Amino acid sequence: VQLQASGGGLVQSGGSLRLSCAASGSISSINTMAWYRQAPGKQRELVASIRSDTRTSYTDSVKGRFTISRDNAKNTVDLQMNSLKSEDTAVYYCTQDVKSSSSGLYFRHWGQGTQVTVSS
Repeated sequence: VQLQASGGGLVQSGGSLRLSCAASGSISSINTMAWYRQAPGKQRELVASIRSDTRTSYTDSVKGRFTISRDNAKNTVDLQMNSLKSEDTAVYYCTQDVKSSSSGLYFRHWGQGTQVTVSS
């Protein structure tokens, strides 16, 4: 299973970006999908997650500004980021918890990371 993230870039404060992450390979089902980020000198943090029942969760700093969504038919998870702030600058990583067709267990797969830079 491979995850390919896209959509990062440079944007001015107050602007918007949309990140997308697509999974490919041997996929029977996907449970939770999520976005993490890591800013320079800081620990990686969970930004948003969406379960298979579409229940979502957000870290407090992005509530009301970011929206996570998923397309199960395409095995994709998106993160719409509005009203971006300089403190949102980070490398963003997507994850998808994919069920192994051989073991029946779920494994967390990570995307390669995409840079988001917000200029003030």
